[in-house]
Formats: sequence, C-alpha cells, structure tokens
Amino acid sequence: MTADQVLCLNEADLLNIPKSELLRMLRVVCDQLKQERQSHQEEVEQLRDRVAHEVRERQKAAQREINQTVNQPSSKKAEWDKAEPTRSKQRRSKRRGRPGAGNRPKPEPDVRNENPLLQCPHCGTEVSERPILETPTRIVEDIAPPPEKTIVSKEIQQRKWCPRCQAVVSSQSARALPKSDIGLQASVLIAYLWVVSAISLPGIVLYLRTFFRLALSSAGISRMLIRMGAILAPVHEEIRLDLKAGAMIFADETGWRIRGVLWWLWIFANPRSAYYWPDRQRGSPVVEKILGTIFSGVLITDAWCAYQQIVCIKQTCMAHIFRKIRKFRDSYPQYWSLVSFYRRLRRIVEDGERLKKRRGELGEEVFERRVGLLAHRLDELLAWKNPNAVLKAVIEKVSRQQHYILTFVRYEGVPKHNNFGEYIIKRGILKRKVSGGSTSAEGALAYARIQSVAMSCQLRGLSFRDYLFQCLTHYLKTGNALLLADYERQSIFTEKKAA
Repeated sequence: MTADQVLCLNEADLLNIPKSELLRMLRVVCDQLKQERQSHQEEVEQLRDRVAHEVRERQKAAQREINQTVNQPSSKKAEWDKAEPTRSKQRRSKRRGRPGAGNRPKPEPDVRNENPLLQCPHCGTEVSERPILETPTRIVEDIAPPPEKTIVSKEIQQRKWCPRCQAVVSSQSARALPKSDIGLQASVLIAYLWVVSAISLPGIVLYLRTFFRLALSSAGISRMLIRMGAILAPVHEEIRLDLKAGAMIFADETGWRIRGVLWWLWIFANPRSAYYWPDRQRGSPVVEKILGTIFSGVLITDAWCAYQQIVCIKQTCMAHIFRKIRKFRDSYPQYWSLVSFYRRLRRIVEDGERLKKRRGELGEEVFERRVGLLAHRLDELLAWKNPNAVLKAVIEKVSRQQHYILTFVRYEGVPKHNNFGEYIIKRGILKRKVSGGSTSAEGALAYARIQSVAMSCQLRGLSFRDYLFQCLTHYLKTGNALLLADYERQSIFTEKKAA
C-alpha cells in the first residue's frame, strides 16, 4: 500500500487494521514525505541561485548605465542646487515683465519710403483721390540684398632692388594673404561661420554661393583655415600661458573624430581665456603637456583620473558626484541607505556654501574651526557602518574625491561645480555633432586654435571679427600675428580716446 492510499483511508478502516500493519504504513508515509521534502529543498536552492544570478546581472547593467551617463554635461547651475522662486518673486516678475524687453531705442532711418494707398485692400474701391486721414509710421531694419557679383580686384605688386639687403624685394597686398585668392573679409567671415556658428564646410560653401555669389570649394576653404590656424599659433600659445598664470582653471574633455578615429578635444578655461586642444590620448600626459606638473592655482574638474597627476589644489564638480549617486539611488530604490547618504552629503555641501558666505562676519579663527567640523562630518559620513554592497561602491567613489569636495569653502571665487567648463566645451560638442569631427589632424588643430581665439575674445568682451581682421592685417605688414593682449590695449586706448 502506498502513502497516497494510506492517506485516503477513513477512521473506520484504520481501526480495523492491525497495529503491526499500521506501523509499517506509517513508515512508508514518512519515507515518502522525506523524499518530497528533499526534492523541494533542491528546487528552492536552484531558484535561489537563479534569482541571485539575475540580481547580479541587473546590478552590472545598472552600473554600466551609470558609468555611461554620469558624465553628461551639466547645466549652468547644478540640478540639486536650484531653488524654486518664491511667490512674491513670481508676482514681481509678472508685474514688471522680462528686463529689457521692448525698450531698445529705435535707430535713425537712412531711407524714407512712402506707401501710397490707391485702392481699398478689402473691396478694391478706388481711393486715390480721397483725403489722407493720418500717416502712421514704423521703423524697419533690414540688410542689403545679395550682391550681383563679388568684388574682384587685381593686385599689382612692385619689385625693387634694396641696396641694404642686396636683394630684390616686392610689395605686399593688404587685401589677401600671400598666394591666396580669398580676400581678408571673406576669410574672416569663413572663420566666423566655422567656429562661432559651427557650420560645416559644405554649408559654408552653399552659404557663400547663395548670399555672396562667391564660388569656393570645401577643400580650398579647408586649406585656408589650416593656414589661418598656423598664423594664430602664437596667439594660441599666449592663451595657454595666460591660463597657467591665472588663479583658477576649469578643465574638461569630450570625444572628437578624425576620419572616424576617436580623438579627444580638451578645454582649459578661466573667466578670461579658453584653450582648446585636440589629442589622441585622454590620459595625464596631455594635462602635463598643457599645464605642466605643477599649477599654483585651483583646478576644477569632473573627477577624471587624468587630472590627479598634476600637483595643485583641486575642486571636484559636485554636480557630477550627486548625479552619480542619484543614478544609484534610482537603480536601487529598495535601499533607503542610499537616500540617507545622498541627503547627508548634500547637506554638508550646502552648509559649506552658507559658511563661505558668512566668512567675513565670523572671522578667520571661527571660520577655520567650522571648516574643520565640516571635514569631520564628511569623515564620519564616509565611515558608514555595515554598508550594503551598493552603498559601499558609492562610498568608495566619493572617498576617492574626499580631499577635493570642500575646497570651494576655503577659496574665494571657486565654485563647487564645473559648469563653466561644461559651457566652454559645448561649443566643441556642437561642432562635432554638426560636422562629425575633422578629416585630418591639421584640421583639428586649426579648429582648436581658431576656436580658442574666438572664445577668448567672447570672454573678454572683444569683437572676434574685428580682432581677426586686424590680426591678419598685422601679419601681412610684419609677418607676425597680433597678440590678444596688444589688441586689448589698443581697444582700451581707442575707447578712452573716443570718450
């Protein structure tokens, strides 16, 4: 008799079964239940192994997603630092409107155009003989129509014998670079469209042909831009030296393509200068080549390890760190410890920002003591007791940047984020998305040099178009480019003289 048959017996049948037979039947039932229990335990172990494997795979996938998305460009202000406007400010903004909207003074008209009313625009009735009731006016600004043809000039040079040099010398035209058939005005416009407007070379060719009747090839424009980049090499070096002499540098890098091969476009910037540099490497040798092994100011980065080799004071971008922690928090919502860690670290940074603003009223002694307390709070936070595996990985990432988190509290003018560096590098990102990169290393270097000059002019409040024209004119006369510092002094002198 099987165990199932035994379980089907009723009470009357069990009373009629002898005791010895009943004991035997109980042994059969117990053996079968033991076998079933053992098989169930094996199934449970298999299910546990499968679930653990799936959890590990999900964690690996989430980690890959975090590493891929954490370095996306941040906004000008950190996301976690944005405050909602108060109700009173909202009412005030609605009352006053956007500052400066519609208040620009009207320019003086150059042309006066009469618009006669000969017939009714609605029914077509003749009204030419009717008296004029009123003459409302408005100011319209427009640009000149595209020219019918380009300005073609024939440059005649003179050659003479120089008794001092004992050689034949020739005059130079001030309207184009030597051995070039593209004038300076067109060259400056092409460079502006290429770096400031981020238009591709085929787009520039189409634009010049459509609006200026100037027929050029993209290869010819490319050679001209590479030559212009070589002329601006001393200015590029001047910008680099100006950065090294400054008190603060924002650094960042982004991908760049040269014929499909991955390169990197580096930027180093401060509020006055921006230095772009293309390189095949993304490691510390590039940083050492541009900034040297020692920098006397503060270097603000996104925590990329290549910047750790340089000896200087560093500040880590807290927007990147908080964004990475939020990625972990959103990927593992079941771990409340991640939320707690994020809030406590955020509170430390916010307290540091408030302490920095009160430095003057507190005095240096009290200020230094409170900075020490902030550092102690950070140490205690990173010494979290019994963290789970995910929180342990977060703590390890933050611990590597521990000494660069509170730098902004001690040094005036140093922000807690790298948003300025992100702003500077966006110009290169836009160019890469439009053009896809460069077709040669010479073209990438030319772009970096011209873009460095254009962005530095923008940061200093100078006209890039005017500077580039004067720089090329100065090169034609002297054989050397006009440095930005010299042009800046000339502009200040001219403004003072005009005032």
